[in-house]
Amino acid sequence: MATAESTRTGIDAGVTIDRMTEHDLVEVCQIEEMSDLSAWGWDAYYNELRSGLETIMLVARADSAFHGIGLAGFIVARLIAGEMHVNNVAVRPEFRRTGIGLRLLESTLANARKAGAEVAQLEVRAGNEAAQALYGLCGFQFVGRRKNYYRQPTEDALLMSLSLSDDRQ
Repeated sequence: MATAESTRTGIDAGVTIDRMTEHDLVEVCQIEEMSDLSAWGWDAYYNELRSGLETIMLVARADSAFHGIGLAGFIVARLIAGEMHVNNVAVRPEFRRTGIGLRLLESTLANARKAGAEVAQLEVRAGNEAAQALYGLCGFQFVGRRKNYYRQPTEDALLMSLSLSDDRQ
């Protein structure tokens, strides 16, 4: 499993990016329920943690003395055959638009590059303009569409991709 550096900077001071642990899963599921994600649930996250597959599972850990909560957000991605696929990313509503989602995504991309991934891919709801803007900030480009990909509600998925080999950091 890839790791992440803990950092404290800018508008989201008091938040660190760390590797997800089993102890984080209850809060991860709470954040998932607050978001517009296709639900995985505790078992799926636990199985991903324990799978032995190359995964990047990170959390944005809030300083409880500063924020009064444990996790501000999370991201889950999998590395397969030189590709990194973002499965889920979510931020608590009160922490949205503070840069935490961007930090989670940038940390995941950095870990994917270190692991040798050459491309990053993801699906995003066609109506989720905030997420599309976030991915665009990191350089993701639209490459396709999957009709009726999401359920509850039914919605198309936009496919986005980013070359990681062109801009190794």
